[in-house]
Amino acid sequence: MLRVLLVDDEPFILQGIKMLIDWEQEGFEIAGMAANGKEAIAFLEQEEVDLIIADIRMPEMTGLELLETIKREKLSNAYFVILSGYADFEYARRAMQNECTEYLLKPIDREMLLKLLEKVYTMRSQDRELDKKRKEQEKAYFSRNVIALIHGKYDDFNLEYVKQHMKNIEGVRYVEIQKAQSEEMDESIEKDMRNFQRELYQCCIEFLKEDANHCVFDVSANEKIYDIGLIFADGMAQKLGLDERAYLEKFYQYLVNNMKQPLIMLVGKKVSDINSISKSYGNTCMLRSFQGFRAQKSIYFYEDEVQVSCNKIVLCKESLDRLIGTIEQNNYIEIKKAIELFYQEMGNMEMNSETMTLNINYLLFRLIHLASEQDDDVNQQEILRLISESSFESGIMRGSKAHLASFACEYAEYLFQLRKNVSRGVLGMVEKEIRESFASNLTLKGLSEKYYVNSAYLGQLFRKKYGQSFKDYLNNYRIEQASNQLIHTDKKIIQIAEEVGYHDLDYFVNRFIQVKGCTPARFRKQMFEE
Repeated sequence: MLRVLLVDDEPFILQGIKMLIDWEQEGFEIAGMAANGKEAIAFLEQEEVDLIIADIRMPEMTGLELLETIKREKLSNAYFVILSGYADFEYARRAMQNECTEYLLKPIDREMLLKLLEKVYTMRSQDRELDKKRKEQEKAYFSRNVIALIHGKYDDFNLEYVKQHMKNIEGVRYVEIQKAQSEEMDESIEKDMRNFQRELYQCCIEFLKEDANHCVFDVSANEKIYDIGLIFADGMAQKLGLDERAYLEKFYQYLVNNMKQPLIMLVGKKVSDINSISKSYGNTCMLRSFQGFRAQKSIYFYEDEVQVSCNKIVLCKESLDRLIGTIEQNNYIEIKKAIELFYQEMGNMEMNSETMTLNINYLLFRLIHLASEQDDDVNQQEILRLISESSFESGIMRGSKAHLASFACEYAEYLFQLRKNVSRGVLGMVEKEIRESFASNLTLKGLSEKYYVNSAYLGQLFRKKYGQSFKDYLNNYRIEQASNQLIHTDKKIIQIAEEVGYHDLDYFVNRFIQVKGCTPARFRKQMFEE
């Protein structure tokens, strides 16, 4: 309902206007009535309305003075209608100068009033739609600037814009929130995950309230990670009288209770202010990589999981260096022997979980460094995570000796492929496979097994060459083939969707809109019209 304020010094006029039509039926309600301009101002200082109908001649403050005051002091963005018994051009001119919507003469004609309300209703609907789009654009623009800071690719403009629009920017941590998912997902599961991600984002917004702009949608932009980013600041917890861990636990519990799904929070190391948030984001990427070697938790704090030094903790450097050497040589037999020796040494020393964590961290840091020496353009932390996850898929316990052995062998093969630079030939074969079999159930994992390439490495190579993931490349190719059929055949859309590899029509339509900006039916119509 649109809210209306009636202003006139004659009570019978106010009652007459109120009874003239069925306001509710027209989508309006009388929010208030005032006897003069001053009363109207007092009302507007407390209430919001969409339409003001005011007499032009009143004691204390006239209708024109009321209009001028509202515009000057920005008291309301309501539409303003001047009501007068005087057909005086000067009145109308002054009213129009102050953006008056209409100038009506007394007595009010019922049909004229109905036309006015229809006009106001349409204008307000358009205003709200424009305001919604404006807010969405502002939100998207702000998010782009925040993501630039998070990724460490920003300039002074990005930094200043974020500082102007974000209240808490000191003592901050980057927090990644996501639901765990399998490495390979079909199109229906992927759609469900995307919907879940959007619902999770809305749930975060509801909890954060006035700090909602600290929450960012899809920071990683990785096809396998459906994440929500949070820039957590000390001030957010202090407002609730909590410390940071208690706040994040409260936040986590709120999300789980509302989403009815288990979630994961990765909490980066605290940095002094928003300028250094990319360092904290890097911490969460490292946590994501190391997850495969950790006991499963709800919330992972960087300080707890990644210890780089600690008194009275023994580093089995000799055993680890031997293991790293066998991984470099891609020698499966020697890898397994080295892992046996490593675990034997840890067992002999009766190492606790804290000591084992330090030793595993040392190994993983060294392996990332080895790969970076071969190709620093590839996201090695992401490679580490993907290989780690795939290593315990077939019944192997996370973080076990068997898991480490499986991981080490697969990582050794990855390093071997990295040194050989297999991208020179395999990408061409994958391209050909897509051209010839795009409608089939092609997956990165399946192609990597067919061409004997590590799936994580193949995915990174694909992104590096084409600037997009394998999944996006395949989807875009399928949409182009569908576009050709829409133009050159009269096949039904559901048939075309099936023929290019989509078995879920809704998913196909959504993908088509993302690529072409309109529905398949609209695309076909536009092409025929042209």
